[in-house]
Amino acid sequence: MRSVRQCSRTACGRAAVATLTYVYADSTAVLGPLAHNAEPHSYDLCPVHAERLTAPRGWEVVRLTPEFTPTEPSRDDLLALADAVREAGRSSAPAPAAAVPDEVAEALAQAPRRAHLRVLRGDG
Repeated sequence: MRSVRQCSRTACGRAAVATLTYVYADSTAVLGPLAHNAEPHSYDLCPVHAERLTAPRGWEVVRLTPEFTPTEPSRDDLLALADAVREAGRSSAPAPAAAVPDEVAEALAQAPRRAHLRVLRGDG
């Protein structure tokens, strides 16, 4: 399932829709659709920052698509989400409680009560 990545610009919390990479040898900034994986040498941008992007003097900006819009969840994303919810909702058998000797349980049950905590003796 695709995770929501945020814009790389400082103090921007919007979802990223485009990825910016630089080709230093050609003095080119390439702005394209959001990459599938976050790369360390690229920047994810929201629609506002992708639209306002300017390059340094002497550099060229190549926009691979004229307009960047947030992508809708795909069928695979929705199925992965449904599977995760089903897995989390499955009831698992509770772990068996550790057996406590009767002497220890009796001593704990008679111990003075502290604030809101107390020990309850279980059956069997």
